[in-house]
Amino acid sequence: MSGKTVFVAGATGVIGRRLVPVLLEAGHRVTAVGRTAEKRARLEEVGATAAPVDLFDADAVRRAVRGHDVVVNMATHIPPSSRIFVPGAWRQNDGVRRRVSANLAAAVLATGAERMIQESFAPIYEDGGDRWIEEDGPVRTARYNRSVLDAEAAAERVTRAGGIGVVLRFSYFYGADSDSTQDMMRYARRGRAPVIGSPDAYMSSVALDDAARAVVAALGVPAGRYNVTDDRPVTRREFAETLAAALGAPPPKFFPAWVAALGGSLGAMLARSQRISNAKFEAASSWRPRYPSVNEGWRATVSEAMRKDARSNGSASMGRR
Repeated sequence: MSGKTVFVAGATGVIGRRLVPVLLEAGHRVTAVGRTAEKRARLEEVGATAAPVDLFDADAVRRAVRGHDVVVNMATHIPPSSRIFVPGAWRQNDGVRRRVSANLAAAVLATGAERMIQESFAPIYEDGGDRWIEEDGPVRTARYNRSVLDAEAAAERVTRAGGIGVVLRFSYFYGADSDSTQDMMRYARRGRAPVIGSPDAYMSSVALDDAARAVVAALGVPAGRYNVTDDRPVTRREFAETLAAALGAPPPKFFPAWVAALGGSLGAMLARSQRISNAKFEAASSWRPRYPSVNEGWRATVSEAMRKDARSNGSASMGRR
C-alpha cells in the first residue's frame, strides 16, 4: 500500500496516541487533531502535523480534511468508570458520535477523500450465549450508546455516495494506560471480579496496541462493518481469574446477579454473553492480534503497568531528595 495522507480525529485518546506513530512508521503522512497546545506539541514530536480543529464546526472540518486521502475518526468522550451509571454522563459522548461523525463524513464527500474509517462498539450485539457472533448478528443498543449507530451511519453514507466507509466495531479495550484497565486491576487486587454478569458468560476483548494496528490495516479493506477483537473470547471467570493471576492475587469473587439489574440498560448490556468473531476482518486484511486472548494480554499489560509504576515511583523519590 502506497503512502496515504491521513487525517486523524481523536489522535490523543488511548488508541489515537498509539495509532499516529504506527501510521507514520507505515509510511503515511498524518494530520492529527489536538485540542490543546500541549497535545499538539506531543503530536508534532512523533512526526505528525498537528491541527487545532473544532470538530463540531462543519466548515472548519471541511477545510482541515481537504487534501487528505483518508479520514479516521477515533474521537470519543467516554466518562470515567466512576460515572458511567450517572444520568447524563454519556451526553457529551453522544454529541461526539452524532455531530463529529456527521461533520467528518460530510467533509469526506465534499473534498473527494477516498475513505472514512469510523470507530464503533462491538458489544452492541444481542446476547449470543456460547455462539459465535458475526457482523450480521442482531444488535440492541442501550440508552447510553444508541448514538453509536449514528456514527456508523455516517461512514455508511460515504459508501452509498461511492466512497469507502469502514466501520470498526471494537470489543472491550484493555491496556496499561487505560483508566478502565487501572480500575479493573484495583478491583482484582481487592479480591473482586472487575466485571458483572454470569461467570460462565463470554466476553470479547482487544488490547489497545492491537486495536491501533487494526486501524492501519483498515486502510486496505473493502467498505463495510468489521469486528475487531482477539481470536479467543473467554468466559468472565477466565477473564477475571487471568487478571488476578497476573497480579499475583487470589481468584476473585463475582458480584451477585442482581447487581447488573441496578445498572439498568447499561448493566444489562455489560452482562451479555458475547463470543464475537473477528474472522471477517482477518480474511479481509493482514491483521492478526498480537495477543490471541487475555491469557497472553493480561500478563503483558500487568507487566507494563508495573514497570510504569516503578518508573513513576522512582521519579517521585528522586524529586524528594
